[in-house]
Amino acid sequence: MQFGRTYEEFEVGAVYKHWPGKTVTEYDDHLFCLLTMNHHPLHMDANYAEKTTDFGKNVVVGNYIYSLLLGMSVPDVSGKAIANLEIESLRHVAPTFHGDTVYGETTVLDKWESRSKNDRGIVYVETKGYKQDGTLVCVFRRKVMVPTATYTKERGGEQPGRPELKPQEK
Repeated sequence: MQFGRTYEEFEVGAVYKHWPGKTVTEYDDHLFCLLTMNHHPLHMDANYAEKTTDFGKNVVVGNYIYSLLLGMSVPDVSGKAIANLEIESLRHVAPTFHGDTVYGETTVLDKWESRSKNDRGIVYVETKGYKQDGTLVCVFRRKVMVPTATYTKERGGEQPGRPELKPQEK
């Protein structure tokens, strides 16, 4: 299984469809809210959401959807990354609700070699998240510093730091 890419493996215009999707549960949403101390009743209080909002039900907190999509993109985009340099933009386009399944895809918009170190490059990507019915819910653009093949080879190859199994004693 591929886990990220080196600079040479990215092609401008390539689209990576992240698989599998994730069905968002009430538990997922509430746990994320509690972990991040986001106690807005739109996300936590079904009675409030039903009686006082246009949605009539809880809306999944947007930063969870962003985080979910970012995580989905790791095997295709940033699994070998040296650093996430910048989140240039983040837009929440439509609401996500408990029970919706979120899917993601990332498009490579541009790439360039690092100006300061010749063993890495910058990849500029846009990730889109959408629900099971195709509704776009989230879009973000980011810049990721990724290694070249030379960098990866010099630092242990595809799985640096992975220990080898010791031979069994007789």
